[in-house]
Formats: sequence, structure tokens, C-alpha cells
Amino acid sequence: MSTQLTPHAQEVLERLAIEVPSWAYGNSGTRFKVFGTPGTPRDPFEKISDAAQVHKVTGLAPEVAIHIPWDLVDDYDALADHAAEQGVAIGTVNSNTFQDDDYKFGGLTNEDPTIRRKAIDHHLTCIDVMDATGSRDLKIWLADGSNYPGQADLRGRQDRLHESLSEIYARLSGDQRLVLEYKFFEPAFYHTDVPDWGTSYAQVSALGERALVCLDTGHHAPGTNIEFIVMQLLRLGKLGSFDFNSRFYADDDLIVGAADPYQLFRILFEVLRGGGFDIDTPVAFMLDQCHNIEDKIPGQIRSVLNVQEMTARALLVDRDALRAAQIAGDVLGANAIFMDAFHTDVRPALADWRESHGLPADPMAAYEASGYRARIIADRIGGTQASWGA
Repeated sequence: MSTQLTPHAQEVLERLAIEVPSWAYGNSGTRFKVFGTPGTPRDPFEKISDAAQVHKVTGLAPEVAIHIPWDLVDDYDALADHAAEQGVAIGTVNSNTFQDDDYKFGGLTNEDPTIRRKAIDHHLTCIDVMDATGSRDLKIWLADGSNYPGQADLRGRQDRLHESLSEIYARLSGDQRLVLEYKFFEPAFYHTDVPDWGTSYAQVSALGERALVCLDTGHHAPGTNIEFIVMQLLRLGKLGSFDFNSRFYADDDLIVGAADPYQLFRILFEVLRGGGFDIDTPVAFMLDQCHNIEDKIPGQIRSVLNVQEMTARALLVDRDALRAAQIAGDVLGANAIFMDAFHTDVRPALADWRESHGLPADPMAAYEASGYRARIIADRIGGTQASWGA
């Protein structure tokens, strides 16, 4: 069945904004091969131009997250001006302490104070970029950990992580925030220094109110109830941001909602329940995906549309009826309220919503008809295509 959007649903959807990641537009692949494609951006300016196409046809992606050093430029004022000219802005700044040889045994947790100093200074440089671009959030994901029992002092690494994060946090100013991501495993397979929401929560809670947890939807063990984690972090006031993506087995860079759209629906219901879509919400929504075999810009368009669609379905849950069923112990009735909302086709209503905002009813078709892909293939000849690490 299909439905119309209620005034409340339309109000919430007006506020829905999803950052797209600059690295999604570069070449990527598997652990065995990085695949090149014609028209791939050669620098951060071209990445932002591509990202702007997503916002142009969806109205959902007004900011572009950048990655340092992948998006290093000489003049960040110029990069911010270019983004504004394209109709978008610079969003979250992501750090990188997982590619230099020095970080073989960790960055912020390394036993060597010289390497720890290098990792801390890198994050201070990222904050300089935030100052120049007007970015609010510094997002930290660490590959730090160990592969064998006895290899590392587990407690000592947590102590050093706290000390490193404390210095980085002290450098923030104004409304700037630190969001600490976690990952279940990889590339550290015996232990990861920030493997779960609890560790991230413990670390950021020790820093202050502007330190929060970033939840990546693909960074959990199979069968994990992610919506429960979302609820708990919202309840504790410590959910700072999402990295939306999907996985089938272990990797996490597939299009959000591709593996389990019902899970995405359940997550977004808890976001609504916990106030994550309220005015002045502290929760930032971002994609963290790489497009290995599919075209990059359409992959990002499909991703933000999936988030919008599942948000609209979550808004259809009759919360009064649901609560009454819960209180009455009506197990199947409560579940049916969830399932009815999930199975409602909101796509025609969202097409109408887009047209009412001067956007194309079918963003995918509009992008294909724009001729943008043919233009960048013709124009971006020569130079080095952006890829992992560039």
C-alpha cells in the first residue's frame, strides 16, 4: 500500500540532511584490486563538484565530509568557496592514522612517544582545517590494536588513548566536537583499541560534553541489535553521528539499506523515538561508503534516497497505538504496527515531496539525463585519479 506524508512527517523530512563523503567519489575496490573508472576526480575540488550533484537532484546532501590527508589542499578558504559555489558546504573532517608506516603498532595508543606525538599533531592539523572551513566535527577512527595475545599492554593502550584524546579535545573551540568511531575488528584481529560502543562511550565521557560517539552501521558483529545501541546512546546523550553503510559478511562499505532495509527502518525509528530528528539535534548523519563496481555518484544518490525512504516509513509508525499494544502485552499487535509501517510504499509521496521543492521526482533518472557523467569523462583526461590515500 502507499500513503501520503503527514504534516509532522513533512516537517521532519525538511530537516533531514546527510553528509556525503569525499572519498566515495574516488576509485576504490577490494583488498585485491582498486578499480579505475573514467571521469574519476583528480583532486578535492573535483570530488566536491561530484558530491554537489547528489544534493542537486535530492536536496538531501548539503555537506561533504573530507578526509585528511586525502583531501589536503594549499588553500582551504578556496575549497570552502568552491563548495559554496557548488551549493554545498564542508562538513565533518576525518583524520587518518592508519596508513603511515609509523602507525604499524598504533597511533594515539603507540608505546613510542614520538609516534604518539605525530598522531596527536595530525589531529591538531585537522582542527586547523576545521577552523578554516567552518566544520563542526572532528571524527576519529583508529586502526590501533594488536593481533596476538601478549603482544600489547591492553590497559596501557587505553590509558595512552585517554591522554592523547584529552590533548586533542582541549584544542577544540566554540561549538566544535570530537566524535569517536568504533569498529568490531580489522585490521587488528586479537583486540582493537576501540572495538565497541561501550569503549567509545567510556573514552568520550571522560573528555567532556562535546565528545560523542560515532556509530557506523556496518561495524558490528553479526546479529547485533544495532537499534538497541542507538537507543542507549541517545538515552545517554552521547550519540554524535552516524556513518551509514551496509555489509553482508564483514566489510562495511556497501550502500546503506542494501543488505537489510528493515534494520535501517528499525534504527531510524529509534532515532525518532530518541529525539535524533528534533530541531537542533546533536546527531549528524553521514554516509561512509566506497563504490567499487557501481557508478559512484548514482551510488551516493541511491544511498541518501534509501535513508530518506526508511525515515519516511519510520514516521508512519502509530506510536500511540504501539504504546497501547506494548502496555497491553499485545505482542503480535505491536509487531504488526511496525510491519505495517515498514511495508508501506512511501515512494510516490516522496516523489511528490521532491517536486513540491523544485526537485526532480526521480533523482536517479534526472542525474542520468543531466549529461554530467559524459562531461566529466570528457574533461578529466590526464592527471592522477583520486583513490585510497590520495
